Amino acid sequence: QVESLYPRPGWVELDPEVLWSQFIRVIKEAVEAAGLHMRQVAGLGISTQRATFITWHKRTGKPFHNFISWQDLRSAELVNSWNRSLLLKVIHVIFTVLHFLTGNDRYLAPSFLTFSTQQTSMKLSWVFKNIPEADEAAKKNNCCFGTVDTWLLYRLTKGSVYATDYSNASSTGIFEPFTKCWNPTLCNLLSIPMSIYPPVKDTSFNFGSADSEIFGVPIPIMALVADQQSAMFGECCFHPGDVKLTMGTGGFWNVNTGGNLFASQRDLYPLIGWKIGEEVVYLTEGSMSDIGTAIKWAQDISLFTSVDETAKMAQSVADSQGVCFVPGFQVSANDLYLCASFTGLKPTTTRNHLIRAILESVAFRNKQLYDIIVKKVHVPLQTVRADGGVSNNSFVMQMTSDLINKKIEKPANTDMSSLGAAFLAGLASGLWTDKEQLKKLRRIEAVFEPQKDLKEYKPAMDTWMQAAKHSLHW
Repeated sequence: QVESLYPRPGWVELDPEVLWSQFIRVIKEAVEAAGLHMRQVAGLGISTQRATFITWHKRTGKPFHNFISWQDLRSAELVNSWNRSLLLKVIHVIFTVLHFLTGNDRYLAPSFLTFSTQQTSMKLSWVFKNIPEADEAAKKNNCCFGTVDTWLLYRLTKGSVYATDYSNASSTGIFEPFTKCWNPTLCNLLSIPMSIYPPVKDTSFNFGSADSEIFGVPIPIMALVADQQSAMFGECCFHPGDVKLTMGTGGFWNVNTGGNLFASQRDLYPLIGWKIGEEVVYLTEGSMSDIGTAIKWAQDISLFTSVDETAKMAQSVADSQGVCFVPGFQVSANDLYLCASFTGLKPTTTRNHLIRAILESVAFRNKQLYDIIVKKVHVPLQTVRADGGVSNNSFVMQMTSDLINKKIEKPANTDMSSLGAAFLAGLASGLWTDKEQLKKLRRIEAVFEPQKDLKEYKPAMDTWMQAAKHSLHW
């Protein structure tokens, strides 16, 4: 885990040299722990955090700035300015008419386009407005843009390979998933030079080899993949209707929509899951922030000692005694006053009630996102497969299963992003020949089936929704 830097209020960065050194150290330690030698490694698969990016000089390789994190808020003023602009309203009207006339979903997303601070596009626009060196280099075709995967590939190959894959590209919001190209319209709108983008390759693909000086031998780089798409692949969600729920720092619901790119008016986001040869698999994603963040905060202020004990603490009380936890640790550009809060505190409130309220908030938000998916994604949904650190919490898992009235499987290994990258690299290197072989490697540790009727949770969920409503713009 690379420690975030906070050079100014709202700015969140990562030091590229620290990230690079830790990346190399982790690989070497993993190979050593497995009792292997580097020459025995058939291929490397790289799964990385999405939307965090950097720009650098094409000739010298020197970065123009630190990695700018997906959590960074430096573009908040730009975002608010654009969202209030007349031009954006005109764009909405034009694409609404186009969608009405053609029925083509390609025009649906621009018809309700709004910008957010989490999008790479706005922060990249900020870079060219505020970092003259990057702007000057771009004008001379000397500026490179890359998410974490692209930059690591560039460093591993000593600058000889510059590329990304479809899963990472589609996660930036600057890549048009319908046409599978970087979006020239959006770039013109935001004054982002088109010359900065890397070529986009298949997800499972021979990208070249790491320079032999780095590991002592050249190691083929056989996959680049964004973390949520990688977790989807690791869970073997290969068929339309397969559902993955990742609960880590944030929460992500992903549905495999097969060869159909599904566009929703809000709440859900279309992505390319992976491209392998001629096969392109699309996903629909709904996300929520602050799952792991809230639990870590509770541990930091000593509400509990070990994460393992939180499920028992929550189960030790019949309910939260009316206490509600509303998440909001990630400041929103749309609501600068949004913050995490407890409501319903009483003299009889104990640590157990507080922990139960935090865990209930995760399950309630899971229910909200699942209901949106059921309503808007017209694909029959299969069993939900969960992963991420919070999937080890039996209270959250059981309550989520009850609320959505669906079976949830938890794998033996909850770090699915790493496994997905390994699967994709293994396919490219010939270790496995097809996805059917991968399915046989799945190991399910636990299955959670609905045990309580949804009606039993309705009073608590209604109270929580009221608390969430009151917390807005407080």
